[in-house]
Amino acid sequence: MTTSPISSMANVSTIAAPVAKRQPPDAALQAAVAEKSALVMARLNSIIARHPNVVFANSLGAEDMVLVDMICQDNLPIGIFTLDTGRLNEETYTLLEQVQKHYANCNFQIMTPDYQLLEPWVREHGINGFYDSVENRKACCNIRKLEPLARALKGQDAWITGLRAAQSVTRQNMDWEDFDTLNNLPKFNPLIEWSEKEIWAYIDLNQVPYNALHDRFYPSIGCAPCTRAISAGEDVRAGRWWWENPETKECGLHKAK
Repeated sequence: MTTSPISSMANVSTIAAPVAKRQPPDAALQAAVAEKSALVMARLNSIIARHPNVVFANSLGAEDMVLVDMICQDNLPIGIFTLDTGRLNEETYTLLEQVQKHYANCNFQIMTPDYQLLEPWVREHGINGFYDSVENRKACCNIRKLEPLARALKGQDAWITGLRAAQSVTRQNMDWEDFDTLNNLPKFNPLIEWSEKEIWAYIDLNQVPYNALHDRFYPSIGCAPCTRAISAGEDVRAGRWWWENPETKECGLHKAK
């Protein structure tokens, strides 16, 4: 029997789930993280030198928390913004509050959808109309993510993301230096070569705050109705828009080459 996306919502974050256990990073992993961290800091400083008005799009995912920590610990002149789609998990909002307190020296700009675009779409398609088709889902992402992103990037010289090549098939050919044709800006992915183990080793070694859902088998977290926990052996982004094929699993923020 085929399970509908809405009935699959049994995996929502309010339901208790086992906590994933991580092993402490060994000496080799710590050395790899130290080496890659130095490279990322060099990249960030190179970006700043070339693009004084640069911003970082912080999704509050594990990768992005690594960059938040690096930027804020070194007081780098990089603006930070977060897209609040209005449909995020409670745990994500809790993390946002923690981050604002933990990195009090940094200012976190919160971008929200334009109600003049969102309200008519919801009236026409319904509150969960994004389940009905890929076209509807992408239209929802456009209103809740792409349009606020465009506003956040207006007047900027470049932007930074926490993308990693290993995250999905749609990101395997991305480079650390890229160009965003939609927003006509240079785009940088300084963590592109990092592995998932290296991300979590950095977080654990530096006591970086992170989303509690990661410990409940949510390696990739987006909007609450479009994200589920994954099972052992599944791809790390299998829980994102799980009712779609892998090649369509992007919201449009990050175009593959």
